[in-house]
Amino acid sequence: MDPLHITEFGSDRYLEKFNQLREAQANASHQGTPAPAASVELQQSQFILPIRGSTAVDSEEPHVKSAEQKRQEKNRFLSFRPKFHAKAAFPSGTEHVERRSSLTESTRQSLPFDQLFQYLPNELQVEIIASLPLSDILNLRLASRSLHALISLNEAPIVRYHLEHHIPAYAKRLYPVPEGSSLNFHYLCGIWHRLHVAAKLSYLMCEWISKEIFLRNTPQKEREFAGQKERMRRRLIPLLFTLFHFFETYRDLHLKFLMENDGRGLLKEPYTTNPIETQIMNMYDDRTLLRVHEVFPLVISSLCRRLRPPSYVGRVERSLRGYLREKPPDEVHVAILCIGGLRQVERIWEVKGYNTRRVAVDNWYSSITRDPIDTEPKKRRGMLGLKRKKSSVAVGKASTSDSAANTRVTGDITATISDGAHSFVFNTSLSAGMPMGSLTRDQVKMLLPDLPKLQKIWLETAEALILDRKIVERASDIKRNAQILTDLIRDEGVEEEDQWWYGTVAPESVRPNLEAIEEDALEQRRLLQPSHGT
Repeated sequence: MDPLHITEFGSDRYLEKFNQLREAQANASHQGTPAPAASVELQQSQFILPIRGSTAVDSEEPHVKSAEQKRQEKNRFLSFRPKFHAKAAFPSGTEHVERRSSLTESTRQSLPFDQLFQYLPNELQVEIIASLPLSDILNLRLASRSLHALISLNEAPIVRYHLEHHIPAYAKRLYPVPEGSSLNFHYLCGIWHRLHVAAKLSYLMCEWISKEIFLRNTPQKEREFAGQKERMRRRLIPLLFTLFHFFETYRDLHLKFLMENDGRGLLKEPYTTNPIETQIMNMYDDRTLLRVHEVFPLVISSLCRRLRPPSYVGRVERSLRGYLREKPPDEVHVAILCIGGLRQVERIWEVKGYNTRRVAVDNWYSSITRDPIDTEPKKRRGMLGLKRKKSSVAVGKASTSDSAANTRVTGDITATISDGAHSFVFNTSLSAGMPMGSLTRDQVKMLLPDLPKLQKIWLETAEALILDRKIVERASDIKRNAQILTDLIRDEGVEEEDQWWYGTVAPESVRPNLEAIEEDALEQRRLLQPSHGT
């Protein structure tokens, strides 16, 4: 065999000799004979690739290398080390993963959550914030200016997420989703306000109906009636929400009608059915209109029963029991419904004790009907009718302090808004106010004399439209109070109603939480104390 130094690496001659040596070694290992000298020479020879001028070691004498040469060789080896050599630094892949996980865990423990949250992209931050409850999102806006700006600039995706996951279908039917920039927190918070009022009033009505009509007064009877009461509460919420929409829209359209006709109201116009009520009821489908019409007398009768004395024997017994006030007139009930709305009905309903509740009703009605009284303080007269002249310095100080006090008392909101007009913090959609807020005194004066009678609200117009649409064949087919109460507590049809009202089977997020609408613990302790007139 030719020596290796005259055989070119990778040539056919080299590969042929290399294969011959391998076959000879294999035969020798099977026969137990020593390998030929050429194979030993091949094993002892060293072949070095021509990388950066590397040369073979010709001499067998050990060469003493300096520290600088060792460092250069080490750097050269690391620079050309293949990737699989890096894995060889660890005995196994498990140890490598454990080391990386331990390093990541130590890094996470060293950084607080707020810094980790800030390192996320804005898109991920918005997705995380959108999954929070609405109350937490509104509170998060108060944490810092950066979070306030992040949430305010991304109102549309946050509101869209809540509309898809937490708002029932019947609410979106009555208040359609606006397009474009109108999709903001004011729209979403307005729907949640109406849902909260409907849920709270439904809970209060069910408590009163179960005790006064179904006579479930003992704790044992209440436990037995708990399932029926929960179904009744659940069915009343969409109906009361629709009534909230009716009275809210009625007040707005009635004011618009009065302004367009120079104060000439509906009572001076000839009509068969109320045109404003007809316009509102045309927004409702047949099923919603019929169900709300059937439950409307129950809502009105329960409100009237709530505002009259519990005893009906006579004036003597009422005086002995302390029920000195009579029930309010019908125009007060109409004003509560058409001007205050269901929110005012809920506030009055929550007042414990008949006398206290009647005082609250009278105070509210007088607050919207009485004229403002000028409470200018009387001028102080000096002795014998002589007036005492104030010094100019005192007058100047007094006028300055009075003007500053008036600015603080009457101009807080205006000053705050004017100061923050150029600030992004105060230019938010929630500054528009709550749904069905308070009216001005001029609007109340215009609207109050033109309100309809209590017996004509909803009933006549709704019944005429139901018969005109042929929802029922005859007026006698419309269910009355006894049938309605039976339908509210029945067990059948719950899944079908969920499909209708909520669009799908109602998730937990759209079910009103009982703990959220119950009374506060301190308020409960105060109300449990004995009081007169209850």
